[in-house]
Amino acid sequence: MRRPKLELFFSLRRQRSIQILVFVAFLYMLLVSFEVPFVFNNGFGSVSQEGILNSNNGFLNYKPFVLESEENLEEKVAPIRPLDVRSTVSHHSKHERKIQEFVRTPLSSLNFSAGIVNSNPENGILELAKEALELGRKVWHNLDLERTDDKKIRKNNNGSVASGENNRKSEECPQSLAIRGDVFSKKGRVMVLPCGLTLGSHITVVGKPRVAHAETDPKISLLKDGQYLMVSQFMMELRGLRIVDGEDPPRILHFNPRVKGDWSGKPVIEQNTCYRMQWGTAQRCDGWKSRADEETVDGLVKCEKWIRDDDNRSEESKTTWWLNRLIGRTTKKMDVHWAFPFAEDKLFVLTLSAGLEGYHVNVDGRHITSFPYRPGFTLEDATGLSLNGDIDVHSVFAASLPTSHPSFAPQRNLDWSNRWKAPPILNRPVELFIGILSAGNHFAERMAVRKSWMQHRLIKSSNTVARFFVCTGRLLKFILKNSFGQHARKEVNVELKKEADFFGDIVIVPYMDNYDLVVLKTVAICEYGVRRASAKYIMKTDDDTFVRVDSLLMEAKKIPENKSLYIGNMNYYHKPMRSGKWAVTYEEWPEEVYPPYANGPGYIISSDIANFIVSDFEKHKLRLFKMEDVSMGMWVEKFSDSRPVEYVHSLKFCQFGCIEDYYTAHYQSPRQMICMWNKLQQRGRPLCCNMR
Repeated sequence: MRRPKLELFFSLRRQRSIQILVFVAFLYMLLVSFEVPFVFNNGFGSVSQEGILNSNNGFLNYKPFVLESEENLEEKVAPIRPLDVRSTVSHHSKHERKIQEFVRTPLSSLNFSAGIVNSNPENGILELAKEALELGRKVWHNLDLERTDDKKIRKNNNGSVASGENNRKSEECPQSLAIRGDVFSKKGRVMVLPCGLTLGSHITVVGKPRVAHAETDPKISLLKDGQYLMVSQFMMELRGLRIVDGEDPPRILHFNPRVKGDWSGKPVIEQNTCYRMQWGTAQRCDGWKSRADEETVDGLVKCEKWIRDDDNRSEESKTTWWLNRLIGRTTKKMDVHWAFPFAEDKLFVLTLSAGLEGYHVNVDGRHITSFPYRPGFTLEDATGLSLNGDIDVHSVFAASLPTSHPSFAPQRNLDWSNRWKAPPILNRPVELFIGILSAGNHFAERMAVRKSWMQHRLIKSSNTVARFFVCTGRLLKFILKNSFGQHARKEVNVELKKEADFFGDIVIVPYMDNYDLVVLKTVAICEYGVRRASAKYIMKTDDDTFVRVDSLLMEAKKIPENKSLYIGNMNYYHKPMRSGKWAVTYEEWPEEVYPPYANGPGYIISSDIANFIVSDFEKHKLRLFKMEDVSMGMWVEKFSDSRPVEYVHSLKFCQFGCIEDYYTAHYQSPRQMICMWNKLQQRGRPLCCNMR
């Protein structure tokens, strides 16, 4: 009896198992029947690692929902919780952290048409802005059309056509250049170095200083009326030609041998740098060797010794030295004295080489001087060599040059890792919004900022938001002289759009870049800060400025919340220049002094001031001036007529280079940015990096 019962029991269990399997199979078929239509209706991109498919205009940039590769997961850091911020999302909402910037639009939402197009036609800067705005919109529209056409071509050819970035091959620069003196003169005495210099690059100049001539205004010596001076001097300069139209090229190295005519009455060599008419501290070599305790450049002294007319002759003469040597009275080495390396109407061979710490100059095979790199000036920026003054150039030869420039090889500088993407703006106010002025071709600078101070916990938690503000169509003077000029300009815009779509931290200000119109970027920063980010404080800075985010917030929070504030390195009673390259006419600025204003590389204003600026701009009430930092001071002064403003001056907003315990440090190269961030993380205190 037991066996039949057991068989009956197992038979019932097998039937029940078969029923369960049939039910599971039916449920699986039901789910598949719903899933397949969903995939075909929405596209496979909805389940791919690239997230939801972007629209044709390139404005959509959804975040992927699926897990990424193990390599990307290893790169990612743990998410950081927002700091000291109360949630403003309703408890009825199912998603407590609703993302405001789910769809990223790279174009600025400022109403430029209201502020510019309908303004007074007699205003010169507004007329320039109208033209730049029209050209910029055309450039952006053409980029959208080109992108749409590329997608259609790839779709029609079933992917057989290579992508745009594969079709567009970056122009390579020559590794060496040579030019004769007559050709050099015809080209305005400028040799273009398309990709700048790199470590180990060297330039050789064969020339001859001219015989001294009478000069009544030598600018290197003081003369009375009616007097003249015999002068023979020339200037060799490394210049940065990658600039916006209308901007004076920076002198990355100014090498000025003065054979005759210096105020000292002696032959000297003076070296310096100049940026926007601001000259640095000159390094003068006047025949005396650098002190033993003075810092060297790659192990070489800054100044070598040469024979001077006022030498006290305290050293033994060559004849006395040889006599003493013959009778065995001396073991002291004889110092070899050389004359000044340049002489009137005498041929010389000069070689300028780029070392690790600075530039080195050899004349006729002998080291003469070394000049350390200055903050803010990088080797790749030296895109032109000029020779002017009293010199006849026989030939110029440059070798060991880089074959690509960061501006035209963004793939070498942009790290396409999700780790560096900007965190989205959450649906709540933020404490600080940082607007960073940048140029379209500054790929390396933006990447260095992303990898340095934009990795601060306040930014990663979206408590502070940072965005780059870039114009379309930045014109490059030296490129437009070459056959590939228009191509290179277009390439920069195409790569810029790709960069904006991927990283999500670029706001395109749609006008053709021009130095006199930088003020429009500042207005766009204010608009984004108050309307998109709802920030309590708005900061403006540059892409070559290192920012200590936490210290800036602490400084701003010292002011009571109910007060308006303006914080920065303030200038008081500054007078406009009425002559020269940066002259300001009385029509542009009739007053004798500027209002108090903070230097442009870094300042903070409260949100009420920013809102006032945007409102006045759109009502055609905002006065625009070509110097954006002065403009901000002017706008704050106007705002203070209706409400008091707390002005805070601090030298820690460093205008030139870096100082100890800085808030901001200007003129920092990409390498210096990374170095300063590493020191801040490893040592816990702000330290400068003087390496290039």
